[in-house]
Amino acid sequence: MAHVTERLPVAVLGATGSVGQKFITLLADHPWFEIVAITASSRSAGKLYTDSVDWVQPLPIPEHVAAMTVLPSDPVNGAKLAFSALDASVAGDTEIAFAEAGCVVVSNARNHRMADDVPLLIPEVNPDHLALVDHQAYGSGAIITNPNCSTIGLVLALKPLHDQYKLRQVGVVTMPAISGAGLPGLSNPEFSDNVIPYIAGEEEKMASESKKILGLLNGSHVNMAAFDLSAQCNRVPVMDGHVECVSVCLEEPATIPDIIKAWEEFKGEPQKLKLPSAPSSPLVYMRQDAHPQPRLHRDLGRGMTVSVGRLQPCSVLDFKFVVLSHNTIRGAAGGAILAAELAVAKGVRGLRYG
Repeated sequence: MAHVTERLPVAVLGATGSVGQKFITLLADHPWFEIVAITASSRSAGKLYTDSVDWVQPLPIPEHVAAMTVLPSDPVNGAKLAFSALDASVAGDTEIAFAEAGCVVVSNARNHRMADDVPLLIPEVNPDHLALVDHQAYGSGAIITNPNCSTIGLVLALKPLHDQYKLRQVGVVTMPAISGAGLPGLSNPEFSDNVIPYIAGEEEKMASESKKILGLLNGSHVNMAAFDLSAQCNRVPVMDGHVECVSVCLEEPATIPDIIKAWEEFKGEPQKLKLPSAPSSPLVYMRQDAHPQPRLHRDLGRGMTVSVGRLQPCSVLDFKFVVLSHNTIRGAAGGAILAAELAVAKGVRGLRYG
């Protein structure tokens, strides 16, 4: 594990929302990071956190955070790192302001994901893309982005296949959990006894983000991967855990045992570096016919392991399978924290410790 001599002071931006709350839960006892500031909108700024948040996490608010005063989302003195759970309507300019003030921002918002000089990072998949930070014009600050929650589970499952057999075509039908839509979740009557076959912008994001993440670093930008990807996205009444039905066409021949072996042997930089949030296995293959299932498997690897199952021949493409990932942990706060750990371990500017 990378050597860190002191806990890095961090801010959580947009701390009252569902992803902000998950950041606070996961950072409460983090060995590398210490929350020193929390921010939210003007409705909450100036209040104690405990009085400003509709807390929906299964664990109580950490005591030291509950007693913090919520700040406006302006650059915070003393925070070397900021985790952004801001809404996209305000994230773009706010994250730039923090970066220009010398803060390294790891963002869960969509605003900067496709910028040429911004890493769109899944730490096990494209750690070399962190080098894009060196081309940013923020001095000692930087912006690193976390992909869309549906993209993350899909790309982790695709990575070993693309490395060994090269993807030609990918089709995916997603069944994202309602927590991906933010609060209030199951209490929203729209989600009762219902499936919603539309999530604004999700299908386009899955296609463009997947190609950037699996693309090749070329100096100051990424050459997008060349495969075709078609996505259909549906919101389903599951609390946590995105399920995706995937079909792939490969450039090189492969067998079912080959693919399962590729998944089971897959490791990345976070596992080699033994980063605090890294699961021992980023991918697990389930051999039971009716697995993976959100209720049973979303918390594997503390929510950071992606489950894959039901690998079969496909009569239209080559193979089809099912992917499950925890959308608010691996797909949001946990993935962003792992990205920050990798940035520290790699000595990204502004985060050189130890």
